[in-house]
Amino acid sequence: MAKRAVYPGMFDPVHNGHVDVIQRSLRIFDELIVAVVANPSKEPLFTVGERLEMIDDATSGLSNLRIVAFDGLLIDLVARERADCIVRGIRAVSDFEYEFQMALMNRKLRDTVETVFLMPHEKYTYISSRLIKEVSSFGASVTGMVPPGVEKRLAEKFPSK
Repeated sequence: MAKRAVYPGMFDPVHNGHVDVIQRSLRIFDELIVAVVANPSKEPLFTVGERLEMIDDATSGLSNLRIVAFDGLLIDLVARERADCIVRGIRAVSDFEYEFQMALMNRKLRDTVETVFLMPHEKYTYISSRLIKEVSSFGASVTGMVPPGVEKRLAEKFPSK
């Protein structure tokens, strides 16, 4: 039986740390579903459609990967997709407390689903979507932190001053 996992997130925007976790997940699971949260209350910079496109572009060439959008409870998406596991990226100890609480809540809601925490490569541990947007908004380069297609879209959102 194939092992299927869901990797959820805002991905606003997707960065190289996310791509690294996707690649690591594909070495562990037979299929990975990257699930983009469609939560407008968080006021994302990019639309759901743009985020889906950027992830698709950043992961082209990877097999056994699907990219979907969702709203509502993650655990409901996991059930609909018949997944066994939720993948979460952990960059630092500060990420762990929140992710641990979420994993326990998901276990309470559906005790057959496991959560796996993966660390990105060390060179990406300082990167977050929030910092990428902030740095870009001031015109600084994010080369090497995001896929080229994301860098281009950020430049369109934040033209040089």
